[in-house]
Amino acid sequence: MRFLLAVTATLLLFRPAHGQLYFPPNATTWDTLAPDDLGWCTDSIPQLYDFLEQSNTKAFLLLKDGRIVLEKYFGTFTQDSLWYWASAGKTVTAFLIGKAQEEGYLSITDTSSTYLGTGWTSCPPNKEAMITVRHQLTMTTGLDDGVPDVDCTDPSCLQYLADAGTRWAYHNAPYTLLDGVINAATGQTINAYLFNKLSLTIGLYGAYLQLGYNNVLFSTPRGMARFGLMMLADGTWDGATVMADQTYLNAMRTPSQNLNESYGYLWWLNGQPSYMLPGFQLVIPGPLMPHAPQDAYNAMGKNGQLLNISPSNGLILVRMGELPGGLFVPNLYNDTIWQHVNAILCTATSVPARPATVSSDAPHPYPDPATDELTWPRSGTTEVRAAWAIALDGRRSRLSYQGDHIQLGHLAPGAYVLERRLSDGRVERAQVNVVR
Repeated sequence: MRFLLAVTATLLLFRPAHGQLYFPPNATTWDTLAPDDLGWCTDSIPQLYDFLEQSNTKAFLLLKDGRIVLEKYFGTFTQDSLWYWASAGKTVTAFLIGKAQEEGYLSITDTSSTYLGTGWTSCPPNKEAMITVRHQLTMTTGLDDGVPDVDCTDPSCLQYLADAGTRWAYHNAPYTLLDGVINAATGQTINAYLFNKLSLTIGLYGAYLQLGYNNVLFSTPRGMARFGLMMLADGTWDGATVMADQTYLNAMRTPSQNLNESYGYLWWLNGQPSYMLPGFQLVIPGPLMPHAPQDAYNAMGKNGQLLNISPSNGLILVRMGELPGGLFVPNLYNDTIWQHVNAILCTATSVPARPATVSSDAPHPYPDPATDELTWPRSGTTEVRAAWAIALDGRRSRLSYQGDHIQLGHLAPGAYVLERRLSDGRVERAQVNVVR
């Protein structure tokens, strides 16, 4: 009975959100869920709010299956206050590019010169002709991000460094020119297209404002949550189709190239084997945010503008505000927020809820956390027939073992459910954390 209850609880927490989502009818009416009713550890909420306040947060929302569970504003900020998305707004631009493609205005495989005109860079003509809209979406234009002003979109600032598609670099200027692609392809400004495709359909009322070379999206925190909810619903809103092109939707939130595995179409992806960050040509092993849901795809912008979406949990997290240090992609700050959220959820979202073992007297593995090897004592002399590590997304990795010793060196950092089958037919499970 105890095992069945644990399995039921796990399925409730990690059940697919699709088909169960709530969609708010307008900006002021939005259903809520009490964290107590979800069985969350509410005594951890004050620590989260203290952390958010100390890091200059203005707004924080946490949604479960579309309903608001936590919503907190700081200082004079309210649910109606406007704030900038910074680079988190890139994800909306990516969506609008996909919508323009769906409507036949463009193809992301077209050369960018088709819409921006020849000579939009200072590259040799044959090199400029290699750059496509898709390269702009994936940060792989090959243009030099070491120029004095990486925001400058003048041709003199857009200089050849490598062939398109051969180098990943977080470069604002080629991204910003996607606004010009939308304008040339659709005949509408990016704000007009935003209004027609997202304001009128899902209630994301906002606007891109030009700040220097950049067009920066502004909206309310709930506007950001609406965009996240539409993405969680696979491009639909309360039964209506906002984007039908599932191929493009999936491409936005899966690895777009093999240079930076944690980058889709202007979305940051968690749970990948490695990642790169702005300003560095360094591939870092492990997931972008170890404590966040491993299936999460994320909009992240300067000073901690955050939108995280986890389909396996039905969770949407929004954070707006300032942040000391001004990081362009605050993945570590985002990860710290998830450490507090995990305490509220009473379980780590980066892995399945702690499982029951079929054999109730099974000893727990040690050390925990483990690095390359752990010991999982057996009760008695029963032989182990097979052992696996199970990740959040269900992927199973066969483990090498000798007696009570299990090798973990091939696993990425994170938390796993270990499962082993014994010669007497029993199955034992335990949760462990792997670190490097």
